[in-house]
Amino acid sequence: MAPPIYLDHAATTPVRSEVLEAMTPFFGARFGNPSSVHRWGRDARTALDEARSRIAACLKAQPDEIVFTSGGTEGDNLAIIGPWRMRRLHGRNAVVTSPTEHKAVLEVVHQIAREGGEERLLTIGTDGLIVPKSLTTLVDAQVAVCSVMWINNESGVVQDVPAIGAHARSVGALMHTDAVQAFGKLMIDVTVLPIDLLSMSGHKIGAPKGIGAMYIRRGTPFEPLFHGGSQDRGRRPGTENVAFAVGLAVAAELQLAEREQECARLGAMRDALQSAIMARVPDAVVHGACAVRAPHILNISVPGTDSESLLMALDLAGIAASGGSACQSGSVSPSHVLSAMGVSRSLAGAAVRLSVGMLSTDEDIARVCDVFPALVAKARRLAGAA
Repeated sequence: MAPPIYLDHAATTPVRSEVLEAMTPFFGARFGNPSSVHRWGRDARTALDEARSRIAACLKAQPDEIVFTSGGTEGDNLAIIGPWRMRRLHGRNAVVTSPTEHKAVLEVVHQIAREGGEERLLTIGTDGLIVPKSLTTLVDAQVAVCSVMWINNESGVVQDVPAIGAHARSVGALMHTDAVQAFGKLMIDVTVLPIDLLSMSGHKIGAPKGIGAMYIRRGTPFEPLFHGGSQDRGRRPGTENVAFAVGLAVAAELQLAEREQECARLGAMRDALQSAIMARVPDAVVHGACAVRAPHILNISVPGTDSESLLMALDLAGIAASGGSACQSGSVSPSHVLSAMGVSRSLAGAAVRLSVGMLSTDEDIARVCDVFPALVAKARRLAGAA
């Protein structure tokens, strides 16, 4: 039997061996609480501070601008609600985002509306990009925070975050970007980018699940969501996860060191996969193909199937993929991302996301290309029988 093929790296990645090795001592002899003043505590504090500095260096930030989180969802919550609660006191009560954001952003904005804030949604074109006119219309002097995902987790479309941030800054709005998919794929230098807040997640880059980081530019108004300790300068109280912070730092450095070569490798595999599928299943539709896309994500719909049927056929063939965001697993509704792009309900309901990454090989891609037409035929039969 052929070995299984993992094409769901946009959902999560395996923990890298270098990361696990760096973390292991902190599950044993180096177990101290970094808030303790004795030698065990000092050792943990040194490791935590070093991890913070290393992550800051990856973004060209200062160490005191980095806050550790449990991942992308918490980072998005903190980065939007925290500044909004401060800035609404000074007349900026609106928050702007796009309808193609991760639910971690969209649900936060909905919550702000329930708390009396104003929710504004940008317009998305059929290419998955924000319509510029909606940006200049909606992001004005009443806006506290503008939040736009840099690389869409479902379509792979890359938004022009520098231009969006420049406009936000011109009207005094803070700019947040969910960089969960972007870190390690794009060059990020916060000293030149008009970004005030950024969130990233460890398990997308070879670190464990349950760790992430947030960048908060110095001077950004911020009200913490949690209370009870002085950790992270009071912005995110609670005993820090030293082992995972160390692992995140190692993973982040490896991602940057390998970025150019790995992105070229992944892009070549993604393009080969897309070309072969389109040649063998010519009525398939690639979403976001008219825009700049990240190298690792291919979102494709096959008419006459549905996501569940095609994913089942892929899984039975030993190929892991997804219907979109892993956080929406089990949802029977078509992707909100594709719907916002104007994709029909039937076509959105037939979408699958194939995402390459560190486990992917050229041999994997060749095998998927070989079996995909037969799997489509099987999925069409399953969909027709439903």
